[in-house]
Amino acid sequence: MNILEKIKKSKVSKHNYLEIKTIDMHTGGEPLRIIIDGYPKIYGNTILEKRNYVKDNLDYLRTSLMFEPRGHADMYGVILVQAYNKDSDFGVIFMHNEGYSTMCGHATIALAKLAVQLKWVKISKPITSITLDAPCGQIKAYVSIDINDEITNIMFECVPSFVLALNESIEVKNLGLVRYDLAYGGAFYAYVDAKSINLSLESKNYNKIIFYGKKIKQSIINNEKNKSNIIHPLEKDLSFLYGVIFIEESNTKGIHSKNVCVFADGEVDRSPTGSGVSGRAAIFYAKKELKLNEEISIESILDSTFNLKIKEEIKYDKFNAIIPQVSGNAFITGEHTFLINKDDDLKYGFILR
Repeated sequence: MNILEKIKKSKVSKHNYLEIKTIDMHTGGEPLRIIIDGYPKIYGNTILEKRNYVKDNLDYLRTSLMFEPRGHADMYGVILVQAYNKDSDFGVIFMHNEGYSTMCGHATIALAKLAVQLKWVKISKPITSITLDAPCGQIKAYVSIDINDEITNIMFECVPSFVLALNESIEVKNLGLVRYDLAYGGAFYAYVDAKSINLSLESKNYNKIIFYGKKIKQSIINNEKNKSNIIHPLEKDLSFLYGVIFIEESNTKGIHSKNVCVFADGEVDRSPTGSGVSGRAAIFYAKKELKLNEEISIESILDSTFNLKIKEEIKYDKFNAIIPQVSGNAFITGEHTFLINKDDDLKYGFILR
């Protein structure tokens, strides 16, 4: 047996290792690491209770899987857990470089496709429905399947999305007065016209986009008015500003506009941001710029697209809210067995940006 044959047949001893298995995907270029096995038992009844348990007791695994050397500063992940609602298929806990988010559209699209591909749910043609319990509430996704068993479309209906404020402004050091809209699409975002602050959303401006996004987000958070304004009407744990979304016109025929979201600790979404376009749909509707069932396409920093339309208008506590529908596509990029050695000084990860 030559050395190459020995290499092909060799196996790593799992002694002294914690073994975690994942399936990795991307949606419009935005990564998703789906943890399918190896996490310790997660306690709690509701998804928010489970999320809080993970945050308080298992956060070292988030950093191990999201940070270098297994991940990177812009990695995104999801832990699959038992559903809370009886009519849901499974629950999800979303995570990133800063902690845990409340909603994720790109993850929902990827998970819906994977659930069909791996037959986690009962398959129905022409449409298979998947229901997820997320920290922000119950999310319904729909996967279209043709007669050749090919997936032709993945769409999800977001939680009730609403406008919190229009035409707000904040003084930002070195940027001056920045105007923004504030809306909720499963998470709260500030929406800023990139041109108004002389920012181009080309990928070569990646670091500048991060810098501006973090400065604007922190300025809004530090403002006393916003501390009492960014409040979810039903759940305290959802009451925080998650990100800043920059908007500019698209140069692509048939595309409405471009979204670039800076969220968590300076992460840049490679997709148009599912929860972000949901909040933006509420802004469109409030400004009478988008009618019910009128569909538009929004592109990302990579020019990948999500299609967006508004299904219905509803009352959500004191808000006039809407139910957005977002569609896109996702692809598997790999299967991984990550090994975490208790003797490794860097076992819990690090980030160098």
